Amino acid sequence: MGKRRIWAVVAAVLVLVVGVAVLLWPDGKKKQALPPPPSASPSPSPSPSRVLPYPYFTPGTCFDHPQLSEAITRAEARPCEQTHDGEAIANVVLPDGLTNDALIGRTLRELCKAPLAEWEQRQGGGGPYYGFPIGPYLDFYKQGMHEATCTMTVSNQQHGRKLTGHLK
Repeated sequence: MGKRRIWAVVAAVLVLVVGVAVLLWPDGKKKQALPPPPSASPSPSPSPSRVLPYPYFTPGTCFDHPQLSEAITRAEARPCEQTHDGEAIANVVLPDGLTNDALIGRTLRELCKAPLAEWEQRQGGGGPYYGFPIGPYLDFYKQGMHEATCTMTVSNQQHGRKLTGHLK
């Protein structure tokens, strides 16, 4: 494979990764809330036999994520007793009918809003806290994979604060 072709592939992958990160990055601005999706279930129980091709964590699982930790390339579970980026606080199911990654991201942030508010209140200060929803891209969503994870972090960027134990 020629050097030009390798660089073209690397550039295409980087553009794709940056584009998806921008679309799914938690939104720091307060926007008017979307109406809640009609048939979303707040806490599905994941099938133990089903392995998803994207990060999915059960509540109480601590993790590191590449948007928050530059030393990794994919989200990974971590022991909660060690420093980590965040903790899964709820699982949700995206409703049918979403048509693009941006809509998936907005709907996921909306579905995670209530669990995030509840968990933030339980912490009794020490914030700021950030919602960091993790879910499927459109290609997986179209294949029927609608499961997603609501998480809470204490940073929204690399080199930020880390958690050192379980959330309260």
